[in-house]
Amino acid sequence: MHSCVKSVRLTKWVFFKLENCRLQLILHLYPSYEFTPLPYSRQPLRQPSPGFHTPESTTMKAAVHTRYGPPEVVQVKEIPMPIPGPKEILVRVYTATVNRTDCGFRSAEYFISRFWSGLFKPRQQTLGCEFAGVVEALGPEASQFAIGDRVFGYNDIRFGAHAEYLCLGEDELIATIPDNLSFDEAAPIMEGAHYALHNIREAGVKAGQTAMVYGATGAIGSAAVQLLKHFGVHVTAVCNTQNVALMRQLGADVVIDYQTQDYTRSGQTYHFIFDAVGKSSFTICKPLLKEKGIYVSTELGKGGSNVFLALITPWFKGRKVIFPMPQNNLEDLLFLRGLAAKGAFQPLIDRTYPLDEIVEAYRYVESGQKVGNVLVRVLG
Repeated sequence: MHSCVKSVRLTKWVFFKLENCRLQLILHLYPSYEFTPLPYSRQPLRQPSPGFHTPESTTMKAAVHTRYGPPEVVQVKEIPMPIPGPKEILVRVYTATVNRTDCGFRSAEYFISRFWSGLFKPRQQTLGCEFAGVVEALGPEASQFAIGDRVFGYNDIRFGAHAEYLCLGEDELIATIPDNLSFDEAAPIMEGAHYALHNIREAGVKAGQTAMVYGATGAIGSAAVQLLKHFGVHVTAVCNTQNVALMRQLGADVVIDYQTQDYTRSGQTYHFIFDAVGKSSFTICKPLLKEKGIYVSTELGKGGSNVFLALITPWFKGRKVIFPMPQNNLEDLLFLRGLAAKGAFQPLIDRTYPLDEIVEAYRYVESGQKVGNVLVRVLG
């Protein structure tokens, strides 16, 4: 029954994306065509709402890409400042991140990503899905935040955090920053951790069970290690020699150095194996799973194998693959904020780049060498 429900959800989701793609094709072929946009579609330029006080400057610095491609397609330039709608807020961005989500939407290597970002060219030309900053202005009907509030948030639909200012709805994924956290500490709370959290929950991992995190040093993997420990799970982290001590600091019970040890010959079995970098496979990891163990990867797998296996393995008893579709909700953001505020979750920070050097930030993220998160300092 659960597999049937997931299949129905997937069918509806694919239909929605294909319909959005059809409308983009119409726009490309017939620029003057008018239609009522879907939530993910191109929106017309907004005029200031009545009662909104426009800042003195009408332009801002932003990292812009007008075509898909390598990091070099991104340019930092002056563009018009966004104007909040009636129930939106304008945030002055202090810190953002460059992550796998940004890289994927910029390069569009996976063609399916264009169902979100635009079939022929980027619809959202300024990326950046994580941010921390200060509320600069409010739409006339916005009431949940006040000017001057320190806030952080996540938006992988409209993006826009690689810029000096960002607009988003006050009821979207945004919250105030705890007093004991800086902008740099707050900005990377959500992206990697919400992927890890969703996969852990979908796998149904319980306290006292065992889990292995392969690729434990990335933003997703390092968050998974900490979250699993918070839930009372015995964690084995797989990483390189350089980061063995770091994994122990994060709380991993066992650390396997893949440069000197073969993790497939550890002699241990697990209730849950989480490949946070998509470099293993179910075939390789299946012998390491307990009888009803679950394997999850953050990538599609060779030839989309993980999606296929997620559809067929639940029909059989024993070990299975699941491929959860991440969902964004405010409850998760508030949960992660609470853990970060009390020190139970600490996003790892590798490097920080100024906005003018964002191309270098992209290159470093795509080198596969980063540990945790890469920050972009927009202000300061």
